[in-house]
Amino acid sequence: MADLTTKYMGLTLKNPVIVGACNLVTDSSNLKKMEDAGAAAVVYKSLFEEQIQLENLEIHESLTEYEERNAEMISLFPEIEHAGPEEYLINLRKAKESVSIPVFASLNAVYKEVWVEYAKQIEQTGVDGLELNFYNVPDSFVTVGLTIEEKQINIAASVKQAVKIPVSIKLSQFYTNPLKMIADLDKTGIDGFVLLNRLFHPDLDLNKEEHHFPYNLSNPEDGRMAMRFAGLAYGNINASICSNTGIFSGADVAKMILAGADCVQVVSTLYKNQISQITTILSDLDAWMQSKNYHTISDFKGKLSKKKTKDHYAYKRAQYIDILMRSSEIFKKYPML
Repeated sequence: MADLTTKYMGLTLKNPVIVGACNLVTDSSNLKKMEDAGAAAVVYKSLFEEQIQLENLEIHESLTEYEERNAEMISLFPEIEHAGPEEYLINLRKAKESVSIPVFASLNAVYKEVWVEYAKQIEQTGVDGLELNFYNVPDSFVTVGLTIEEKQINIAASVKQAVKIPVSIKLSQFYTNPLKMIADLDKTGIDGFVLLNRLFHPDLDLNKEEHHFPYNLSNPEDGRMAMRFAGLAYGNINASICSNTGIFSGADVAKMILAGADCVQVVSTLYKNQISQITTILSDLDAWMQSKNYHTISDFKGKLSKKKTKDHYAYKRAQYIDILMRSSEIFKKYPML
């Protein structure tokens, strides 16, 4: 059997498969199933500052809705279900205590002060690391891209200085130059990058003529962008690389590591193929490594990265041009009627 251990953010993981942040991890029985299936670590569902703000608003409305009522009211006391991040922190601590594998928290805030304050509170739960989910929705025609990037870099540096646990950044590809953004964030001392964030987008219901927000689980083909950036980043940054999106099988994991990833995060395959898919992924990865006579992850990590590949055009624009020049090959797979 091959040695599947790997390093991520300074931590030794028993294998490269991490369960990404999702609703599945909020159920303690699911956490145990993930651990039993072989998951090396889990990322707990994200804490969103906007959610806390909305709940605080709802609490305020509950507390004030009786101000103008009369003396015949049945009760003066509103029902309060949430009051800030405390519920999240309690559940996060329980999740950490329920399994023996590392548990990482995920945070998505708006203001720098909140990022830092919540990061400190999260650290106190005993989690093994923190994942900062950087996600900016462009809704202004005047905001300069550099302003957004500088703000996020400043947040990363501030959080890193405020806590002692490892900190990773989850990024999307939607920057003018994602590699420059990665390099600038790397200089802050960030311990890892999760590449790439899968973003949710609104859809339109034609019958009701209104917005709705469906889940958009990934497909195996969606992993190619993550693989590209793992291949480009490998050997050029100090932080660890964790590939995310479109990872369904042991073959997908092997590809990401060949490109340069230290580990991967899986979510969609667990919804589509059950939590037990983790065991299948690890078994298939082990079988592939043995077939190639690879004894450890480091034996092939980054072998097909830009830094090590013999194909100097694999990560360049020439690759795109070559695909277009061979466009007739698509008819071999999809023959025209």
